[in-house]
Amino acid sequence: MALVILGSMVLLFIIGTPIAFSLGIASSIALLVKSDLPLLILFQRMFTGTDSFPLMAIPFFMLAGELMNTGGISKRLVKFAESLVGHIAGGLGMVSVIGAMFFAGISGAAAADTAAIGSISIPAMIRGGYKKNIAASIQAAGGSIGVIIPPSIPMVLFGVISGVSIGKLFLGGFVPGIIIGLGFMLLSYIIAKKEGYKTLERSSIKNVFTSFKDALWALIMPFIIIGGILAGIFTPTEASVVAVIYGLIAGLYIYKELQWKDIPEILVSSAITTSTIMFLIATATGFAWILTSEQIPQQISTQLLNLTTNPISLYFLMMVILLIMGTFVETSAALIVMVPIFFPIAQQIGLDPVHFGVMFVIALATGMLTPPLGICLFISCNIAKIQMSDIIKAIGPFVIMMISLMVLLILFPGIVTFIPDFFMG
Repeated sequence: MALVILGSMVLLFIIGTPIAFSLGIASSIALLVKSDLPLLILFQRMFTGTDSFPLMAIPFFMLAGELMNTGGISKRLVKFAESLVGHIAGGLGMVSVIGAMFFAGISGAAAADTAAIGSISIPAMIRGGYKKNIAASIQAAGGSIGVIIPPSIPMVLFGVISGVSIGKLFLGGFVPGIIIGLGFMLLSYIIAKKEGYKTLERSSIKNVFTSFKDALWALIMPFIIIGGILAGIFTPTEASVVAVIYGLIAGLYIYKELQWKDIPEILVSSAITTSTIMFLIATATGFAWILTSEQIPQQISTQLLNLTTNPISLYFLMMVILLIMGTFVETSAALIVMVPIFFPIAQQIGLDPVHFGVMFVIALATGMLTPPLGICLFISCNIAKIQMSDIIKAIGPFVIMMISLMVLLILFPGIVTFIPDFFMG
């Protein structure tokens, strides 16, 4: 059955079938051809895969991001970032990255992060003299941080599948997200120096304070979410509901840019995005169940352990596989299929589960910057009105930077685990 299901999936990928349908069709073919089990059991497994309380965080975090963006949060975050670094060489690029890092603490999704900040920062960079492909690549790179800095929808998925504390995963993503953001800002500086891009005027202390005060309600939201989880006031799922209420109040009554008439459109948009993700999770769950029932994860585990038993070598090997997979497979599907395969190996060789979970997400986030899937690239290219082929050379340094920092984080795991260990033991 392994050959049937994997062969079917690869063939469907090649002919351009959407990932969710590829997983569902491949699973159905495998059951019909090689199993005496009724097809109904596949749909039961798909339903079971989405019938999870922690997964309720996904629609609520998506809705919170929509509310905050429509309520004028993204432009305030960009304005505050401009007041901080706009006068530095590469400042406009840095603004894009910092804005994406701030918005990452609201949305939990790289696509939402890229679209919300990119719609403001990419036109600003182009007006400032940046080449379109460079502006788009900087924003795409910054947007990928949306799944690393908490809250993070992929981390919620990893926690649900593996049983690792979602709160610890959230805390583990803070420092790596900041380090990766700083790496992207350094690249923005180097590129701007090389290209001779102009800078903005230095903001006065008064302007910095004013823009900070204006963005304050957005900036403190991540701390409310994480603080509430650490204090035991609410779970990560309940925190997502708090984020929605917070975003609603901020947009309607504080910034007053969100109107009640906007709510139906926001709800519909969030529902469409959420249904896409949940359908993907459902089909990927059915696919993963068939793999597990055929003991394919155990077979892969045995083959990998036969190659080497060195923990670091195995760690790097798994990350390379995830980097390649992230290039072709959507993040949610990759998580559901690969976590049951790789997580037992990580446990067997003694890897820290929180560290492994964070690195797992970072590896797949790198895939958001590489064709042919590259969701962050796709969104940035649409905003900049260029083709995907135009951005491949410009995105290269950012992919190399991300992989280099992954190596650093693997060799020094304390960078990831210090905060979750300190606060949650």
